[in-house]
Amino acid sequence: MDDGISSFWGPVTSTTECCEENYVYSSFIAEFFNTISNFPGILLALFGLINALRQRFEKRFSFLHMSNMALAIGNMLYHATLQRVHQHSDETPMFWEMLLYLYILYSPDWHYKSTMPTFIFFYGAAFGLLHHLVGFDIVFKLHYMLLCLLCIPRMYKYYIHTGDFYAKRLAKWYLATLLLGSLCWFVDHEFCKKFSSWGFNPQGHAFWHVFMGFNSYFANTFLMFCRSHQLGWDPKVAYFMGVLPCVKIHKPKTQ
Repeated sequence: MDDGISSFWGPVTSTTECCEENYVYSSFIAEFFNTISNFPGILLALFGLINALRQRFEKRFSFLHMSNMALAIGNMLYHATLQRVHQHSDETPMFWEMLLYLYILYSPDWHYKSTMPTFIFFYGAAFGLLHHLVGFDIVFKLHYMLLCLLCIPRMYKYYIHTGDFYAKRLAKWYLATLLLGSLCWFVDHEFCKKFSSWGFNPQGHAFWHVFMGFNSYFANTFLMFCRSHQLGWDPKVAYFMGVLPCVKIHKPKTQ
């Protein structure tokens, strides 16, 4: 990690950096591996978006997959430039994505259907604007953690009320990728100085990006299954090319 290094994008202005050494492979990409490791997440989100559009899922899932893509692209900009303005292009989509998850998880039990999306939209827009103008740091992290914690009990409820073996396995893969990604992030954050002294970097933060790309995809696919079941669309977990899980539905003819 090189503090204050100057290259194509100028001096580093972001408030946080990772363990990867800056501008090693290109003068246009500050953290090479942390940048390109977002591609799996973009491709997975694109596949999920195509599946949601092709089978005419509710628009909320199209927005969710597009949110995952926006987050990955924003993260690429941040790691490629290490500029404060692009750090916001990573952090703000993180916040918007969690608001979408909250909406999808809790909206089936919300009696006033128009109030929840309206509140979430204006709340997300206001926070994004303030974050851009003020540049929250600790407040942003605590806020994001709170949103994540609010999702946990609902995800657990969906899991225990799901009887399908393959859908439950999606939830287990979601948890496994979250734990593995978190471990990679922790190792990269806590042992960076040791890696620097060894002259070897296992690129833990890049692996965090890869695992979280799969994590988001598994979460989205599991929620698509649960929502389809609520709507009576007879969902099944299929495997694209025998590898990648996806949801196939059969809507009643009246729908």
